[in-house]
Amino acid sequence: MTQARPRLLVVDDDRVVLASLVAGLSRAGFDVVVATNGDEAMRVAVDTQPALAVLDVTMAGRNGLDVAEFLARETRVPFLLLAPARDDAEVRRRAASFGALGVVTKPVDMTRLVPAVRSALERSQGLAEVGEGVDLLADALGGDHGPQALIAVGILVERHKVNCDEAVRMLHQRAAAAGLPVDEVALAVIEQAESVTRPPV
Repeated sequence: MTQARPRLLVVDDDRVVLASLVAGLSRAGFDVVVATNGDEAMRVAVDTQPALAVLDVTMAGRNGLDVAEFLARETRVPFLLLAPARDDAEVRRRAASFGALGVVTKPVDMTRLVPAVRSALERSQGLAEVGEGVDLLADALGGDHGPQALIAVGILVERHKVNCDEAVRMLHQRAAAAGLPVDEVALAVIEQAESVTRPPV
């Protein structure tokens, strides 16, 4: 019995970049659907319900952040963002507020993108499996936080061998100390954990 290939929605208005992303992700074992602008991406996401969307933030018109906001508000489609290094800090802040499962710096290298996609799919699947516990943990976090806050709490529980309440407290303390939103600090916790666990290429 063969396992279904996870479906990805890849969105970029540069057709050369898009073709490169599709080729690399297809070779890595993903079923890829595409969109070349934000409006098309929103339609395709609703129609195909991909396991993950990979969004370029620099598209003309509705950009990746606009699509991310739509996905967070209107669907259950998780997403990663592709952002140029020059825009990295602002994109990470906004991405965190929408619940992004990661930000990959452009130009995109498949040796970084494929592990980031796999990691985001695993985290997304883990959240889906947890179900009711996610609601209880979200209540403990307080406020309206994206999935990355829940994932970061899990990482802190595992890393520091503490209970969920203590991990929530740690996450809030880190955010207060840094003067940053909880979701932005959560994204940093996730990315730090990924960099530690990512196998060398």
